[in-house]
Amino acid sequence: MAVVIALDAGTTGVRALAIAEDSSVVGWSYREFTQHFPQPGWVEHDATEIWTSIQTVIAELMSTLDQPVAAIGITDQRETVVAWDRRTGAPRHRAIVWQDRRTADTCEALEAAGHLDTVRHRTGLVLDPYFSGTKFAWLLNEGGVQVDEHLALGTIDSWLVWKLTGGAAHVTEPSNASRTMLFDIREMAWSDELCDLLGVPMAALPEVRPTSGRFGETADTTALGAGIPISGIAGDQQAALFGQACFETGMTKNTYGTGSFLLMNVGNECPDPVDGLLTTVGWTLGEGQAPTYAFEGAVFVTGAAIQWLRDGLGIIDEAAEIGPLAASVPDSGDVFLVPAFAGLGSPWWDPYARGTIVGITRGTGRAEIARATVESMAFQVRDLVDLMAGAAGRPPAELRVDGGASVMDLLLQIQADQLGVTVTRPSNQETTALGAAYLAGLAEGFWGSLDEVTAAWAVDARFAPTSERAAADRLHGRWLQAVERSRGWARTS
Repeated sequence: MAVVIALDAGTTGVRALAIAEDSSVVGWSYREFTQHFPQPGWVEHDATEIWTSIQTVIAELMSTLDQPVAAIGITDQRETVVAWDRRTGAPRHRAIVWQDRRTADTCEALEAAGHLDTVRHRTGLVLDPYFSGTKFAWLLNEGGVQVDEHLALGTIDSWLVWKLTGGAAHVTEPSNASRTMLFDIREMAWSDELCDLLGVPMAALPEVRPTSGRFGETADTTALGAGIPISGIAGDQQAALFGQACFETGMTKNTYGTGSFLLMNVGNECPDPVDGLLTTVGWTLGEGQAPTYAFEGAVFVTGAAIQWLRDGLGIIDEAAEIGPLAASVPDSGDVFLVPAFAGLGSPWWDPYARGTIVGITRGTGRAEIARATVESMAFQVRDLVDLMAGAAGRPPAELRVDGGASVMDLLLQIQADQLGVTVTRPSNQETTALGAAYLAGLAEGFWGSLDEVTAAWAVDARFAPTSERAAADRLHGRWLQAVERSRGWARTS
């Protein structure tokens, strides 16, 4: 039996997974790559190291597989940008990562000049350094990247397809393009107006093709060998929405990763902008098919806060310790941690916010800080669900969850209590990779329909609300007070 290979190019590492027809993972390989922090608030990656890591994990995976490969699906960290030379395939600058805040002043100036409404209407986004457009502009102006006919600009998916095809294809698809601040999500095309505003040459941008469909074939220079179709690409959060089988309007998922990303399927009509939320393209299933849109809320730091407890403070030795330590106390002792290490995302969009711990007393210990960290994940997701439910006119019937921290039963119970709805964890947690594999497999006939994908989705555990709403609301109200104390801290004027 053949398999589909999903390449998951994340923020801190890359994975290659072999997905069988029954959606089981029959093999995988993983490798981390270097994080570069040249200045406070700046985050960069070496795109060549990412490509080398992809080659390594593919080779490791292929050495364990007997099955033929039917197709490749790619899912990637979104908004991270690469500039490279079409002649040599070499990057012209380090990749600027989605977490990077160096263009905060540029975004503020664009908003002061009255461009926010145009950005909101055309792209569904806000003026924030999170998105790719101002990163591209920085590379071309302050980063020393020369604009010429050999310049290629793209997100990580475009970079990987270029390398996998030996430079034969410079492409992307709508879920990634819609995160660049350069793509008109109603016209489903690059925006002349926004490219001109940011000084980004449209000729350097990739061709936009459907999310599920043929993008190219691998070259003989890859660890996969030549001729394997690359047939599905999606940004990591849209891939997770697809992998969670959220195909119906109103279905909602949250991924607890480095950050948290809440997406709600809102159907085939692009909604008007909602303050505090993003509107994004979920996917397009084939040429000429109507796009599926989603509301999105982006929390910049959730799982990264656990890493900080481990690596920065030494409160824990392993990430897995956070759940038992947090559960060792009945509450946080009125301690609240706002993990605004890279500013605040939805619904605040404050790049000048900074991490804050409030309520510390002499009795505060490791366990209280650990619990406050876990609770901060649930509070941030509630902020988004409350706003999204209001915009959609109804709360989600359930919240489907995935990501590394979703293994933590305590977190999911706190989340259910905060939301007042059931939180559901699937039995297969590889939803991002599954989404990429499904998109590629559907394009190549490996899976015949969305019904087959839905049938493969299964529940591991459900968490129903147990606490009274008044108690949950009181905790959330205290959280909002802590958020206010974190906001604007890094503003120097």
